[in-house]
Amino acid sequence: MSNFTLIIGNKNVSSWSLRGWLAIKHANVDFNEILINLRPECEYDKLNALSPAGKVPTLKIGEDQFVWDSLAIAEFFNDISQDTSYWPTDIEERAHARSVSAEMHSGFVALRSIMPMDCLNKYDRPEMTSDLKKDIDRVIEIWSECRNKYAAKGSFLFGEYSIADMMYAPVVFRFKGYGIELPDVIETYCSAIISHPDVQDWLEECDPNDKG
Repeated sequence: MSNFTLIIGNKNVSSWSLRGWLAIKHANVDFNEILINLRPECEYDKLNALSPAGKVPTLKIGEDQFVWDSLAIAEFFNDISQDTSYWPTDIEERAHARSVSAEMHSGFVALRSIMPMDCLNKYDRPEMTSDLKKDIDRVIEIWSECRNKYAAKGSFLFGEYSIADMMYAPVVFRFKGYGIELPDVIETYCSAIISHPDVQDWLEECDPNDKG
């Protein structure tokens, strides 16, 4: 039996669950999953019985240790993984990666609310409010800067796949699902994310009937 259990929401629509799931998947450890239905009604009683914070994702370690919040889960596996890289090794690049990851974690309210993640379904492009445009432009700015700066190191934001990519993976599906026009360099980055084996494994388990 695995020492790790990840409590997540519906895979097609739970963006924070995707981030936490990518973090544990990257660690190459065995883990169990418990799925909490968030749609059409959230299974609050089941969730509150399993997670001290009442949120997904929550990582349960053994019988009585919990780590909740996607970024905390990613940092936990960064701490315990000796052979798997989660952040750039260079200290300045690592600071940059942590900064853009924290910005995703705490910001982009309009993008989250107006364009919920749906991995498999397509929607009409939403009304481009000033706040939504500002969020989209900022994501494109971050991604463009990273790809221009670190392209020689690999296909992801900081060259090698990292927590920064895990944090922004749901935005890739938001842009794809709502038909947002993107510069070529960003389209290439989105293709790299979607093609990543861990993301492909996630997509195989998404249900298109789960909608936001």
